[in-house]
Amino acid sequence: MSRSFIAAAAQMGPIARDEPRASAVARMMAMMREAHERGATLVVFPEMALTTFFPRWFFETDAELDRWFETEMPSVETRSLFDLAAELGIGFHLGYAELTPEGTHYNTSILVDETGQIIGKYRKIHLPGHQENETWRPFQHLEKRYFERGDLGFPVFDGLGGQIGMCICNDRRWPETWRMLGLGGAELVVLGYNTPLHYPPAPEHDHLQYFHNELSIQAGCYQNGLWAIAVAKAGREEGCDLIGGSMIVAPTGEILARALGVGDEVITARIDLDRCREIRRNVFNFSQHRQPETYDLLVK
Repeated sequence: MSRSFIAAAAQMGPIARDEPRASAVARMMAMMREAHERGATLVVFPEMALTTFFPRWFFETDAELDRWFETEMPSVETRSLFDLAAELGIGFHLGYAELTPEGTHYNTSILVDETGQIIGKYRKIHLPGHQENETWRPFQHLEKRYFERGDLGFPVFDGLGGQIGMCICNDRRWPETWRMLGLGGAELVVLGYNTPLHYPPAPEHDHLQYFHNELSIQAGCYQNGLWAIAVAKAGREEGCDLIGGSMIVAPTGEILARALGVGDEVITARIDLDRCREIRRNVFNFSQHRQPETYDLLVK
């Protein structure tokens, strides 16, 4: 694959609580076809793209919880998405809830190449929210209860024409995420998010949700000289408003494409991985300008 290629962000509108996985997959397949028609060779889907954002509810039994998780990938419901990718020759990123054979729950994303083969996996490290049923909230955010912290670190994968890393939702807010991926050689970071417009612990920040989303991603790109494709699950989902704002960001921090609405929407931009050199050979030349011996507080 060329170092310069068209990439797509495939934002998804809300997924209802009773909407079957087959419906979500059909929507993603339609957007994959649209991305392919625009010339894209990579399409990025959101975090937990197969179901509604279930951590907004408190579940008391394992049976209630485990129905939201995938025990294999590709699964019976998602096989058609993998087959279409191979047919079209397009790679993709997919976020989902993973239940391992050992019974561990993770918030997971995978990277799939243009032949339909999984070439990378990441498990979310920065889990937001809380652990107990906090009835004062208008909706719960129980990621700390339902998921274990990711155990794969911040790997970078060789594929789709370059070096690609992944992170998930809240990870994007933490500069350490971007720096670990940058130090690992990532030229492109792909990520999905489900971000409520209302933040109950600090409602005075609600009007900043779109701004903070863009700020985090643009800073991560610029300070590490890499591209990013950040993709939302958006819209009013089971009474909870999720932000849109899916975007494709250059290593200069500039936004090349941004979603306009909060429904299913495909945006595209041309990514030239060689442009990472503009930053990495100049202001953020790590080998010349970093001073890691002075950063010891970061790991204490």
